Amino acid sequence: MTLLVAVVLVCLVGWISLYAFLCHSNGSHGYEWNCRLVTLVHGILAVCITAYIGYVDGPWPFSYPGTKNTPLQISALVLSLGYFLFDMGWCVYFRTEGLVMLAHHTVSILGIILTLSLGESGIESCAVLFGSEITNPLLQLRWFLRQMGRYESRLGTAVDVTFVLLFVFMRVVVGGNMLYCELISPRPKFIIKCGGVAMYVLSWVFMVDIVRFTNRKYRRWTAQKKQVVVANGPHSKID
Repeated sequence: MTLLVAVVLVCLVGWISLYAFLCHSNGSHGYEWNCRLVTLVHGILAVCITAYIGYVDGPWPFSYPGTKNTPLQISALVLSLGYFLFDMGWCVYFRTEGLVMLAHHTVSILGIILTLSLGESGIESCAVLFGSEITNPLLQLRWFLRQMGRYESRLGTAVDVTFVLLFVFMRVVVGGNMLYCELISPRPKFIIKCGGVAMYVLSWVFMVDIVRFTNRKYRRWTAQKKQVVVANGPHSKID
């Protein structure tokens, strides 16, 4: 356990160092810009590693929850734990996130610590990490497009649509199936199952925000389309 703590601290220092390097070499942009670059790097790394764990290294998380952690699973979880500690500290210091995101980070941190402490259920944690982070690059791309003034474009719309569809499929549909397999299996400990329920509930809280955003986006798009029709006539062609 002492070795694990030391490795987590090394990973935390690594993420802080990456952020400091970006702030130094990319000083023309603000702190949040560089923090989101770190978030993007973590999202890509986490998705790639956990995808390999789930689809290649195994075991299959839907069939074998509660199994003993493998060295690769431990490595992925330690890497992400260091990142979540960094990002949690950054969000609290700069006060950029609301209670829901802070709750998500808190549950993620506690869930990973619990998995590492118990020495089991690493495959489910990696599966949850994969489902949580796979939409992250799209979320960061959306923010960068807004900062560059290119969000109100076909690319911005494509990013939004892809994000919503992927979130619903991975966090609600696949996540619900994962939770069901977790709950009916006798292997995972009760506290691990409680953590799975907490993460799924948070997914639905995010889902409510996404539905509200989609509704606002649709209304704005409809209003803009009507304005174009009024300006150009009822027989104008809308691209």
